[in-house]
Order: sequence, then C-alpha cells, then structure tokens
Amino acid sequence: MLAIFKREILSFFTTPVGYLIIGFFLVLNGLFLWVFKGDFNIFEYGFADLSKFFLLTPWVFMFLIPAVTMKSFSEEKKTGTLELLFIKPLSLGQTVYGKFFGALFLVVIALIPTFIYSICISQLGTTQGNLDWGLIYGSYFGLFFLAMSYTAIGIFTSTITENQIVAFILALFVCFMLYYGFESVSTLFTDGEMAQFVISLGMKSHFEGISRGVLDSRDLVYFFTLSILFLFFAIVQLKHHSR
Repeated sequence: MLAIFKREILSFFTTPVGYLIIGFFLVLNGLFLWVFKGDFNIFEYGFADLSKFFLLTPWVFMFLIPAVTMKSFSEEKKTGTLELLFIKPLSLGQTVYGKFFGALFLVVIALIPTFIYSICISQLGTTQGNLDWGLIYGSYFGLFFLAMSYTAIGIFTSTITENQIVAFILALFVCFMLYYGFESVSTLFTDGEMAQFVISLGMKSHFEGISRGVLDSRDLVYFFTLSILFLFFAIVQLKHHSR
C-alpha cells in the first residue's frame, strides 16, 4: 500500500497536475473570500470569522476532489496498466487504499495554506486575536472528514469507466446528491420529523455538526462508514473487472 501511496504522490508532483490543483483551490477560495463582491466576501460579511470559508469550501471540494481522483483507475484502464496491478504482490484493497490516501494527502496539502486565513481574520476583529479557535479547528476537522468521503466516492467512480471526464461527472453528481440532495428531498415531506430524518442522511448535516465544534460520534461514524462503503464498492468493481 505504501508503494502505491508514494507512486500517487509522485504522479501528482512530478507533473504540473498537483500544483495546478492546489493553486486552483487557493486562488478560487482567495478570490471569493477577499476579492469578488458577493455572499462569500469576508469584508462585506462584516464579522471577523471564517464561516464563509467553511460554507464555500465544501462546494469547491465538490469539483476539486473529483478532478484529483478521476484518473486514479480510469487512466490505468485506458493505458492497459490496470492488469499489471492485479499481478503485483498487493491485494486489491491495498491498491485502492494506497490511491485513496494519495489523493487525500494532496487535498490536505491544499488545505494547509488556508490556515493563514485564520491568522488574518484574528487581526481584523475589533479585538485582535479574539477568534473562536475551537470552532476553527472543529470546522477544519469537518472538512477533513468531508474530503475523505468525497475522495472515496471519486476513487469508486474512477473504477467504473476508463473515461476520466465521465468519472469526474459521476463523482461530482454523487457528491452533490449526498451533500445537498437529501436536504432538497426533505422539502417534499410535510412531517417535520421525517424531513429531519431525511436531512440527517446527507453529508451536509453531519459536516455542519462537526463544524460547530461538537465532535459527535454519530457524525464521525457516518463519514467513516460512507468512506469505507465506497472504497468497498471500488474493490468489488475491480474484482469484477479482473475476472
């Protein structure tokens, strides 16, 4: 698994792909938060906190992470190197986990520079340094778990097709439906309890729970279960392909 992980990291940083993805993420967030006028602009928001960043990033991740994962197995299928992975002394699970952690590592690298936003915001308040760091750390923790689930979904969709664009679109669709789709479906129910139950099936409600700084075991189990489930689907798909 470690060999696959290293291979994935090298594939990102020996080509412009990794740098472009990280640069795109940072530039896009920076423009929406500090430059472009609108709902996400921190200066127009008028409060010295990062709530707009944590509202925006899940949507940016929805495009960024499928772009990172779309080539994971799609490229292997297209170039015919997928069969070589089957004859290596590695299980399919190790191969999938190696690619999963490689893609997730790149996303974490992209997130790290955004900590500077917290420092800037803490200096913008009426009282400098008066920032709820517990809430900040909780929100970053939530982003990590959200990224973990998105990455697992992207890895799975890349095992379905050899076309990277199709893998990207499929991952984008599944991520959107699991993040926001349940909240939309909940509006169809007039029963408040039923509507709340449907909302709780989506990633958005669990992400918001962690972002409030409350580490509820149900939220952690949800994201872990979702990630493991899609990685399991990826392994099953690869087993089917190898037959």
